[in-house]
Amino acid sequence: MSDIRIMLIDDEPHVLSALQRLLRQHPPVPGQPFAVEAYTSPLAAIEAAQERSIDVVISDYRMPELDGVETLRRIRELQPQTGRILLSGSREFDTVVDAVNVAQVGRIVIKPWGEVELVAAIRDVVETRRLRLENAELADEVRAQRGLLSQQDAELRRIENLWPGITRVEWGADGSICISEKDVIDTGFGRSPG
Repeated sequence: MSDIRIMLIDDEPHVLSALQRLLRQHPPVPGQPFAVEAYTSPLAAIEAAQERSIDVVISDYRMPELDGVETLRRIRELQPQTGRILLSGSREFDTVVDAVNVAQVGRIVIKPWGEVELVAAIRDVVETRRLRLENAELADEVRAQRGLLSQQDAELRRIENLWPGITRVEWGADGSICISEKDVIDTGFGRSPG
């Protein structure tokens, strides 16, 4: 059983602290370990989502760099199976429509949130994500059994769901694998000993 990975995004540090405190008091799945990453910058959060799998993202709507809908849309492009919750002080219809249509948000929670409501939303999104992944895996098994999908392709899809981006390789025109400077720095290659 792996940790449930939760990403919190809000430009106000006290809101992030309140969310972390709420999660410590009311774990997403009682008895299952979880890890929380908190970001005051939506751009930094999106960058982090390119590097590791996230189960649930909870984002504020109004932030200076990007609004919550755009932030969640970009994370959805990187990790379609990630559960998405939008926190908003606004009850405007356009905000709700954009959240659902553009970012495919699973839940919208109005600020100030009620503790019970937010905990229920988080638990619902975690369970919905688990069921989606399980259904996708079972569907791939059936496709493989019917010969519609090779075992290798089914395994690649399963791995991609666990670690988004891991199966994508950038190829050069000559058939070589392209490695960016960022990849070299992040993996520690190219560093001088010392």
